Amino acid sequence: MNSIELHNILPYVFEGRDVQSEIWLQDVVFQKGETYLVEASSGTGKSSLCSYIIGYRKDYLGNICFDGNDIRQHKVSDWINIRKHSLSLLFQELRLFPELTAMENIDIKNGLTNHKSRKEIETWFERLGIADKMNAKVGRMSFGQQQRVAMIRALVQPFDFLMADEPISHLDDENGAIMASIMMEEVKRQGAGVIITSIGKHMQLPYAKTFRL
Repeated sequence: MNSIELHNILPYVFEGRDVQSEIWLQDVVFQKGETYLVEASSGTGKSSLCSYIIGYRKDYLGNICFDGNDIRQHKVSDWINIRKHSLSLLFQELRLFPELTAMENIDIKNGLTNHKSRKEIETWFERLGIADKMNAKVGRMSFGQQQRVAMIRALVQPFDFLMADEPISHLDDENGAIMASIMMEEVKRQGAGVIITSIGKHMQLPYAKTFRL
């Protein structure tokens, strides 16, 4: 996948409103290999945008296309392939399994993709300062620790685009910088594009463009 194209999309819930946005009701193209920031106020639909692109929700007007192909035409089998090989998303709410350990959460996804070695994953845990949490249940970890686990999970697959919805909202500057460094190392290795959303605090990266949602 080389491009994600948004054509006049708008959440149904915003229909009829006077919307001032650089995303909604606009023609926007995200290119593979570029890094983008989507800044938003709370309640303006940034998490909805991520859900639309990943295909989890369809409650919007307009069209979203991957390389010119409308995603509304994709079948379940198409989405399985896309989410396994082309798109990865770090959810704002993380969606980890609290009853499983941090490593078990990673292993579920890496078991499907066989993308990273155990050593590579353990190195990420060490760099992120949570090596001692690998065998701890996620439900007993802080939200900031869980954010780091969720980032590792997002990286254990091939992707053309990585989306991260408020990835460092609960991290201090030092840990946020480490996460950004690890993320961009993997992004560059894969030649991927990045779409990051933020309602304030965001990763300090060389963004090709910043959009105001």
